[in-house]
Amino acid sequence: MRLSAAQVEAIKQEAEYCFGARDDVRLFGSRMKKQRGFTLTELITVMVIIGIISVAAIPKFFDRNVFDSRGFRDQVLSTLRFAQKMAIAQRRFICVAFAPDSVTLTYDATEPGPAHTAATCPGTALVPPYKISAPTADVTISGYSDFYFSALGAPSAARTITVGGYTITVEAETGYVH
Repeated sequence: MRLSAAQVEAIKQEAEYCFGARDDVRLFGSRMKKQRGFTLTELITVMVIIGIISVAAIPKFFDRNVFDSRGFRDQVLSTLRFAQKMAIAQRRFICVAFAPDSVTLTYDATEPGPAHTAATCPGTALVPPYKISAPTADVTISGYSDFYFSALGAPSAARTITVGGYTITVEAETGYVH
């Protein structure tokens, strides 16, 4: 149903009278269009935030040295704890041999006793061989010297080992590795 020009004019005047509207009143047949999209300010703000995040956070995802170093330190730490627990469980000397990029565990075939109070390292290889290696050449072990855990879990001497910037300490009395 189409309205004539006179009817449209009458509706405008009535709306103006009732609601204080002006000539630019939209009729009930046409609806206001909803805003779609983003303002320029919103777009620029989002772009600035993404830029800050990309500069600060993304390079950390591409530098694996930090993750490799921490992961290798955790492996060395758990290997030393394993050696201590194995010495206690098997009642044998467990030798810990270091290289700049690896740690190897062996055991002394002779059981500890009054005649055998110190381990002869390196000993017999564990089955399966227990050796861990650094994931990359950038991760190294420093400040190390070979030692052993006694049948009671005490180390031959206190040790402080540095693995890729992280320090591992083996306590002299208890053999606690941290």
